[in-house]
Amino acid sequence: MLHINTVVLLLGSNLEQPIVQLENALHGIRQNVGEVFMQSRIYRSSAWGKTDQPDFLNQALCVRTILKPEEVLHQIRALENAAGRKREVKWGPRIIDIDILYYNEMILQSEQLSIPHPEIPNRRFTLLPLEEIIPGYLHPAYLKTQTELLQHCTDDGEVVAL
Repeated sequence: MLHINTVVLLLGSNLEQPIVQLENALHGIRQNVGEVFMQSRIYRSSAWGKTDQPDFLNQALCVRTILKPEEVLHQIRALENAAGRKREVKWGPRIIDIDILYYNEMILQSEQLSIPHPEIPNRRFTLLPLEEIIPGYLHPAYLKTQTELLQHCTDDGEVVAL
């Protein structure tokens, strides 16, 4: 019997028609990861970490999948690579970035993967779309809802729903 898991992903792009990149990633996720059953609006945000670059578009997705976390990571890396993603500058511009934020209520620390994503509480551009689609979901490590995490987030970057 197959076990159905819920994975929460964040898409981000600030190069080569970001809206098209998000749409392409969404299509690829549906084809290779699972059923997208919730998605946030698209948000425009100022760049985080390395600010001398174009604004980003971000969107959060909830996906039902039979894949294990490492398999999800493999599939999203393949989608990023197929789109032309280059990993040259930390927090630099990118065609597409797909992050695993949550996987069920799992806490996982490995060389390849940290679940929940360690930067969730620090990034307004992540928390706003999460708060839109899963406001009451409890962060398994901090035991705070997405709404509570957003209320305590000190990131003051501009994030606007399109």
